[in-house]
Parts: sequence; structure tokens; C-alpha cells
Amino acid sequence: MEKSILDYETLALDEKERALVIIDQTKLPGRTELIHLKTQEEIWDAIRKLKVRGAPAIGDAAAIGMYLAALNIDEAEEAAFLQRLHEAKEYLDSSRPTAVNLMWATARMERAAQGAKGQGVAKIREVLRLEALRIKQEDIDICEKIGEYGLTLVKKGDGLLTHCNAGQLATAKYGTATAPMYLGQKRGYGFKVFCDETRPLLQGARLTAYELQSAGLDVTLICDNMASSVMKNGWVQAVFVGCDRVAANGDAANKIGTSGVAILAKHYGIPFYVCAPTSTIDFDRKTGADIPIEERAPEEVTEMWYRERMAPAGVKVYNPAFDVTDASIITAIVTEHGIARAPYGESLQAIREKSGR
Repeated sequence: MEKSILDYETLALDEKERALVIIDQTKLPGRTELIHLKTQEEIWDAIRKLKVRGAPAIGDAAAIGMYLAALNIDEAEEAAFLQRLHEAKEYLDSSRPTAVNLMWATARMERAAQGAKGQGVAKIREVLRLEALRIKQEDIDICEKIGEYGLTLVKKGDGLLTHCNAGQLATAKYGTATAPMYLGQKRGYGFKVFCDETRPLLQGARLTAYELQSAGLDVTLICDNMASSVMKNGWVQAVFVGCDRVAANGDAANKIGTSGVAILAKHYGIPFYVCAPTSTIDFDRKTGADIPIEERAPEEVTEMWYRERMAPAGVKVYNPAFDVTDASIITAIVTEHGIARAPYGESLQAIREKSGR
């Protein structure tokens, strides 16, 4: 029987080869290609070029990357080893500035290493291995819990809309925004899902539509500018999106175009839900204005998906990777510790206390 994309792990540690193994998502859906990343440069490049992407998956990859860095540091003296490990952390952090899971995971790995200080380099390496595997397993457990909470917000037969890819390919399993869809599929909910294509990188078209179709869901792909039409037609009862960072006030940064979907949902009276592991909540950023927004190469807009350049040479291009959805138009934020609603300053703090962060 031919393998489905869901039969592959999004990412894994190959201990024998000392490698991070990922699906190269830039090749999907045409080809499923597993690549083995052994150096920090290869892992940095894979994160930067979206070969591995999605906030939780980036965090998982970075955690494994920190462990692999530790294996390749040949300093025998602890202080020098930990300094080199810190340099590896800062290097990986520089690959994608908006996804807070990246810095969260590398900081957690560094804390684990510091916690084993005094026990020798070999012990620190083993602690890092276990911590990286723990971060990945927690990602799976968290997504399943988000799915369970998300299911309480919808009913059988609902039409759901999602933007970008917050699916299994963005996490270790289940996804965040797609977790209710996958769990609902197993339980006979019969959802009808609409996927925005998500210009300019087409994560919705290439990834979300692909994985949901592989799982047997009823999925329809639409261009980003068709969302208003399907909402007006009454085909959408709820919107689920992921996020790369949530500010303390509930403003949420997600793939470019998300804020426009939220504005449309507000206009048509459709609930708009952000699915966010607590690791994506950045309490050091008071509002969305404090979240750094990555700007990417103009070629992604002008020529990436075309045989020939489709825009005039020399034209200026603005290509932010993310936008920020204002907390005032977010119906609820779904986490693994419960559902937060406005006022988010209070409800997210309560979630924080539950999580022990």
C-alpha cells in the first residue's frame, strides 16, 4: 500500500547517523523527500528556507539541533563546552526571528545543560538528548489536547476555514489548527474544510490541502481572496488558525493574510479561533506591536512559482512573512491548558499559571 504523507514523521532524530531527519517541505506535494541534516549550518538553512516550518516543528528541530551541536563540540572542559553550546543557540535563533518556539526551545535546552553543570560533558550531552526528545513528545501531547478543546467549539457537519499550514507538517503530529479536524475525522464529525492557498509561499495549497486530503477529510482549496465569498455563502461556521507568537494582550502573529481572514470573520459573525501552545505565548511582548516581523526575499512574490518572472524587473516588493491579528477580533485562543477569552491579559495569565511557566 502506498504511503500517505501522514505515515512519515515530520522530523526525527537519527541517533546512529547523528542527524536531524526532516521532510523537505519545499518539495511537497510533488515529492516526499527525507533529508538528513548533520551540521548547524544545514539545520539553520533548513529552518530559514522553510524546509522545516511551523512554530512547534521549528522548536522541535532546534532542540534536536542543539543536541547535535553538543555532539560536535569537542571541548572537554565544561565552561568552554557550555560557551560553544551558547554560541550554537544564538546561531540557530537567528534563522527565523518571529517564531518564538525557536528561541523557547533553544533556551530550554540551554537551561537543561546548565542544570547538569558539574557532572561532566558526557552527562550534559545525555541530558540534552533526553530534553530534545521530551520537547518533541510534549508537542504531540499538546496538539492532541488543543484538538480536544477545539472540538468543544464546533459541531458535526460544520464548515471550517483555515489559513496557511498549522497541520501535522507544522508539528510533530496532529497540528494545532488542524488537530480538531483530525480528531473530528476519527469521530465522524464530517467537517467540510476550506483551505486558503496562502500567498506567496502557498502553504495552504501545497501542505494543508495535501495532508487533509491524505487523511480523508472533505477539503476544498480556495484562493486567499475567495474567503469572503465562502463566508458570505454560509459555508463557514468557524475559522481555526495557528500562530507563531502571541503577545501578553492576546494579539497574535501568524502567516501573512491571517489578520484579513479575522476581519472578514468578524464582519460575517463567524468565530475566529487561534490555536496556540503555551510555548508560543510571549509574556515579554506586551502587544503585537512588540513582535518582530520577518521580511523575506522579493523573489518569493515575483518569480518563485513561475516558469518566467511574472512581475516587471525592478519593481519594489513588500514581502512580510507574518501579520498581527488584533486581540479584539479573536474570539478565543485555544491552548493545551484550556480556552482563553477576552480580556486576554487576565485569561492568558491564568493559562500561564496552569502551565507552570
